[in-house]
Amino acid sequence: LKEEKESDLLQHELTYCLGQMKNKRAIPTLCDVMADASLHAMVRHEAAESLGAISDPSTIPLLEKYLNDECKPLAETCQLAIEKIKYDHSPEKQAADPAPKVTVHAPIDPVPATTSIKSVSELRKIICDQEAPLWKRYRAMFALRDINTEEAVEALAEALETDKTSALFRHEIGFVFGELQHPASVRALSRVLANTEEDPMVRHEAAEALGSVATPEVFDILKRYTQDPVKVVRDSCIVALDMFEYEQSN
Repeated sequence: LKEEKESDLLQHELTYCLGQMKNKRAIPTLCDVMADASLHAMVRHEAAESLGAISDPSTIPLLEKYLNDECKPLAETCQLAIEKIKYDHSPEKQAADPAPKVTVHAPIDPVPATTSIKSVSELRKIICDQEAPLWKRYRAMFALRDINTEEAVEALAEALETDKTSALFRHEIGFVFGELQHPASVRALSRVLANTEEDPMVRHEAAEALGSVATPEVFDILKRYTQDPVKVVRDSCIVALDMFEYEQSN
């Protein structure tokens, strides 16, 4: 991570991996990444999210330093990371999940899914409410992911295409679609990728999600944007095409 200078996409993925490993030795490096204003917003955001994944309470003051940062994705991620760390060490967490399963490759979510609401229509209202706190919208988003029906995918797609408040939130929906690999997400993801006015971190996540969904029409969609003027978008499409081939290969 310290040596990589050419690819924002690779820096971002390396930073993500450090958080998923939950090794506290990564904390100083992640703090350095957060502090480096020359780095892409998606890389700095990922550093804050990784600190949330590691979930060491001692990092809360470090995250608080960026709550009003002019880099909005970083500021919003720090807010979510602080709330996640507090949640992880709260009685609410112990009551909800007293003996969490240990799974080597299960991703650590930046926010826990809400478990108190099971209705897709109610969760849809929350994620589409642009006045609602980001923490609440994120929890509803991951609840819809866990429901994993076509109706839930459609609710997520509506939020992705109507939200005007947070590129961070929209990019996370793209990530969730990559996890779900549901064909019903392709139309919304394709429109997001095609929207050159959308934040690059959102378009990047849409491209990678399309590669994971890997329905037949996805190949031509991704191929079209391998020459995109935005480097992180075209790099993501190249990676997504490799993912497409992998998924199609059985």
